[in-house]
Amino acid sequence: MPARLHRVTRGEDYRRAVRAGRRVGGAFCITHAVLRAPGDPARFGFIVSKAVGNAVTRNLLRRRMKTIAERRLQAGVAGVDIVFRALPACAEASFPDLEAELNRAMDRVLRQLAPATGTSGATGAAP
Repeated sequence: MPARLHRVTRGEDYRRAVRAGRRVGGAFCITHAVLRAPGDPARFGFIVSKAVGNAVTRNLLRRRMKTIAERRLQAGVAGVDIVFRALPACAEASFPDLEAELNRAMDRVLRQLAPATGTSGATGAAP
């Protein structure tokens, strides 16, 4: 699980990412991202509403998303706030499918943010 340092915890930060950040849609979730200062660590937030399922299902999905976020942190992503909003279809997804979808969404949103900074992005990949 990502340390508190790598989690979006304040409502103000969630609102900023969702309202002012770049957005990428997918089959299982909507991904929002907003840049932070280049030296700041990446932070992840998760929105899993009751429309997705009962408490057991929602917590399972949140744990899976946290694992995927932890893997991206280990890969070196930094300087960005990323918020995932789970869609009801997410409840039926297997972990490999969910991981592929979230990684694809993160790659796309980070590519969208890269031209704004003039760098190659937080993942080190060329845009």
